[in-house]
Amino acid sequence: MDYISIAEAAERWGITRRVQVLCNESRIPGLTKFGKAWAIPRDAEKPADARKTKPIVKDTFFEDIPRSDSNKSDSEEKLHED
Repeated sequence: MDYISIAEAAERWGITRRVQVLCNESRIPGLTKFGKAWAIPRDAEKPADARKTKPIVKDTFFEDIPRSDSNKSDSEEKLHED
């Protein structure tokens, strides 16, 4: 099997330091380590970016609180009533 270096993979996939992180997380299929150097299979595909696939959690805490039509506080409204 032919292998490429982290630098070659970074150039092919259009990313930089992220390849090292992908190697450390074992997210590249067929990844091998020779001593201190990672060997990435030449035909390996770039893994999907897990940082962008997390679901967005909507905060519903404030949706239950009734809102007034005005931005004024109660004390400001009382001042302007007279």
